[in-house]
Amino acid sequence: MEDRITSSEYTESRIQGSYPNREASSSGVAWGAVIGGAFVAAALSLILLALGAGLGLSAVSPWSNVGVSASAAGTAAIIWLIVIEVIASALGGYLTGRLRTKWTLIHTDEVYFRDTANGFLAWAVAVVISVTFLASAGAVMVGDVAQVRSPAVTAAPVVDPNVYFVDMLFRSDRVPSERDFATQAEAARIFANAVRQDQYSAADQNYLAQLVSARTGLTQAEAQQRVSDVVAQARQTADAARKVTAHLLLWFFLALLMGAFSASYAATIGGRQRDHVKAV
Repeated sequence: MEDRITSSEYTESRIQGSYPNREASSSGVAWGAVIGGAFVAAALSLILLALGAGLGLSAVSPWSNVGVSASAAGTAAIIWLIVIEVIASALGGYLTGRLRTKWTLIHTDEVYFRDTANGFLAWAVAVVISVTFLASAGAVMVGDVAQVRSPAVTAAPVVDPNVYFVDMLFRSDRVPSERDFATQAEAARIFANAVRQDQYSAADQNYLAQLVSARTGLTQAEAQQRVSDVVAQARQTADAARKVTAHLLLWFFLALLMGAFSASYAATIGGRQRDHVKAV
């Protein structure tokens, strides 16, 4: 039996014969739709982030046994971060696929690939926009805080994560006549170097113990023991902070990965609906 050519195949063959280079003139990336979807995704993610921060601050209480616990708040924050990425990226990807122009004379598989790529590009641009905005806002807030600092505050040592442990070193029953910021700043630098290294020199330990002994009235042996104990506690705190940061970064990576998938898949849905729209 002879193969019959349908009218649609005949018309398509006529069009391809009349316009052999029509595909080359159409770009595979609909930048207008990509940028539009990216801005929508970035704006929605910032809105949901502000909503989550507001709800989280209202749920957390500084008083013990009141409100949610720190672990529950951390778990809720991770879940909300994933929800933000999925919802915002999906909406941005859907709009990217729905707002693009219809590609003619392109195979269905190629259209599907282009929609996926456009959705992924929209997600990538949205991430760059969000990070740029948050970094700029953080830099502005840090600059404002630095400008309003009084001269009395700027004369004091710069606050760092180890300042609490340095204060522990110099705790004493004595009432000091005045606070020696230079000595405490020098001790803070030695202490920070000791925390960073697994093994710090005996000279630094002895000198730091001498500063503590002179300030607190402890014996040299007692001052060395205090230095060893406080350094060990500071190292444990730093290790715990590093583990928490690594844990959060892993969840953040998972959230971004889910956002990329949501944007790419939603773009194919939007593109499919766009192609099925019939002209009236």
